[in-house]
Amino acid sequence: MSVNFEIEDVVSTGGNIDSSITKHVSEQVLLSTGIRVGTLVKTKSMSSFISRTRPDGLHIIDVAKTLQRIELASKFISNFDSSRVVVYSSREYGKTPVVKFTELTGTIPLTGRFMPGTLTNPSLPYYIEPKLVLISDPQVDEQAITEATNAGIPVIGIANTDNITSKLDVIIPANNRGRKALATVYWLLVRQILIERGELKEDEPMKLEIDDFETKIIEEEID
Repeated sequence: MSVNFEIEDVVSTGGNIDSSITKHVSEQVLLSTGIRVGTLVKTKSMSSFISRTRPDGLHIIDVAKTLQRIELASKFISNFDSSRVVVYSSREYGKTPVVKFTELTGTIPLTGRFMPGTLTNPSLPYYIEPKLVLISDPQVDEQAITEATNAGIPVIGIANTDNITSKLDVIIPANNRGRKALATVYWLLVRQILIERGELKEDEPMKLEIDDFETKIIEEEID
């Protein structure tokens, strides 16, 4: 399947955080989720997504570019049959965002350990043939990226400042280590995908909030 648009068609606003994507979430709320918080390390491929570096060395991601890439990724995903799109996260706190995303978009959820051969070995009972893969962290989701690449499947990845992104076809720069931040990225993606499909109007609120996408920590009571 061919996708008839280029990155330049979307990434053109030059750092303006004002976006239709954020119509139902204020800038203050967006920033409070930690979506722009990077790490103390930056890779060459992620340097262009960094707006500044704090005195303590922590790199801050340009939120405007995050929103631009969410818009790009949403257009990209909307060009595929949703039943042939796999969304994966190996991190425990990535489970809820992935599940909520797939429930609302009709895509395929994969969480936890990525079984070798899932995308490359047709003889295995769990083998699947997606046309697109969305991953939550290039570092810990490396097996999924490797198999998708070997199978010729394009990969969209949420990447932090220290991630290596050479095998990603579309990069979404964002904090992929924070529970609230990751939930926010997936919530924004769902909203924009539904708008792209014509299933949600730009001025219409979603039924689920960002909190619904966040994996909750269950604290054990100590007697």
